[in-house]
Amino acid sequence: MTIDVKDTVRALWRALSDRDWDAVKTFLSDDCIYMDVPVGPTLAARGPDDIVKRIRIAFDPLAGYENYDGLLVANGSDVIYEHSEKWTWPTGETALLQFATVHRVQDGKVALWKDYWDMGTMLRQAPATWLEDLAGTDNSWIFDATGLV
Repeated sequence: MTIDVKDTVRALWRALSDRDWDAVKTFLSDDCIYMDVPVGPTLAARGPDDIVKRIRIAFDPLAGYENYDGLLVANGSDVIYEHSEKWTWPTGETALLQFATVHRVQDGKVALWKDYWDMGTMLRQAPATWLEDLAGTDNSWIFDATGLV
């Protein structure tokens, strides 16, 4: 039975919204590359464990996270998902971020995940210490995907 690529992406985002990290990993191929486009390919993550480690650096400090569905379009194995995310910090700041996310789904798993978002929007809404807080985290997940994405 073939699973529709859009169903795979929707299920991944449901798991991410629930912060069900074990479930998130099941939707990622062993060599999946995750990249936040604003910071570039030198700060990508590869593989389910490192991708979840990377995402948790941003999500674990949050008091709340909500994903709002938007347009989802597939062309063969490529899926583009337009959505927004609301991040809430324990200190009360909130950020509403608009995303365009590109996924490549192969054999029922996400093999490429690129998030396009505006860094300026985040910096205007996040706590003043946000970047400093990120700099002090575990960076063992870093993978240089230059030339691969």
